[in-house]
Amino acid sequence: MTAFFQNLGMPYAGAWTLATLIGILVIALPLMLAVAMVIYADRKIWAAMALRRGPNVVGPFGLLQSFADGLKVFLQETIIPSSANRGLFLLAPIITFTVALVTWAVIPFSPGVVVANINVGLLYVLAASSLGVYGVIIAGWASNSKYPFFSALRAAAQMVSYEVAIGFILISVVLWAGSFNLSTIVTQQTGHVLGLFNGFGFNPLLFPMAVVFLISALAETARPPFDLTEAEAELVAGYQTEYSSMSFALFWLGEYANVILMCTLNAILFWGGWLPPIDWAPLYYVPGIIWLFAKIFFFFFVFSWVKATVPRYRYDQLMRLGWKVFLPLSLFFVFLVSGYLMFARVGAPL
Repeated sequence: MTAFFQNLGMPYAGAWTLATLIGILVIALPLMLAVAMVIYADRKIWAAMALRRGPNVVGPFGLLQSFADGLKVFLQETIIPSSANRGLFLLAPIITFTVALVTWAVIPFSPGVVVANINVGLLYVLAASSLGVYGVIIAGWASNSKYPFFSALRAAAQMVSYEVAIGFILISVVLWAGSFNLSTIVTQQTGHVLGLFNGFGFNPLLFPMAVVFLISALAETARPPFDLTEAEAELVAGYQTEYSSMSFALFWLGEYANVILMCTLNAILFWGGWLPPIDWAPLYYVPGIIWLFAKIFFFFFVFSWVKATVPRYRYDQLMRLGWKVFLPLSLFFVFLVSGYLMFARVGAPL
């Protein structure tokens, strides 16, 4: 796109800036629409599993319910508690929402369709997603209220705990792919198992890591059964209890953008991204972005399915799972994968 604008007579700096802005908008605007639609899908899936109808009044089949809810929130008054730290109180939801968006800069939707195809894309995702903890902590502290502060501490401990396990899981993927570049990780999955199946998840050594990553993604995004930040009995509504209007909506949008991101990472890191499940020529006639979206929706369905059926963990169970089960397991598989790759490459030409 930069070359296109250069051909129109623009200097390189201006052409690159305009092309980058267009690329950002092409991803950010559909993402916001996707968030509205996945909230609707979430509610419909929960309703179906509880034998209810779900949203069905606003628009055909209730499709406009999320937009009606957004308009209602937008028209509400923004209330800031008198004893709150005003600046930090307003900054927290902006941090959460912004961090949820900037991570998408390195996500490849199909070959060449990515805003920034950097060689350390996976490290960028880890670094950017880790910043979400700051928005949570600041929100709880700036509210100057005990329950939001307790919830923020819980959320921070939970997110940090499972990020450790996720980091070791990603080391296994990087070792096998030989790159931190997300596009390269996807292409390395072509015909990965028996020359037939596309995806590290079909590999017996990496399939357990795919399962652990999926469960850790639930905990990382505070989705049930790990939604201890919003346990109604003791924390009211969590760290965003004192928020209203658009400041509350920014937390909501950021949360669902992170959920979609985790579903996308599941698809890209373990299940072939834009590749079809089977390395069979006719399947490649389907555009890669369709395969990616189908996998994202499948994982989102799993997220909603778990929310509708699995009871909430206690906090001690949550931390025990992260530190005493997932961390040792992910470390063991790093050892196993690296050992296998080392012995498999013995005698291979350097």
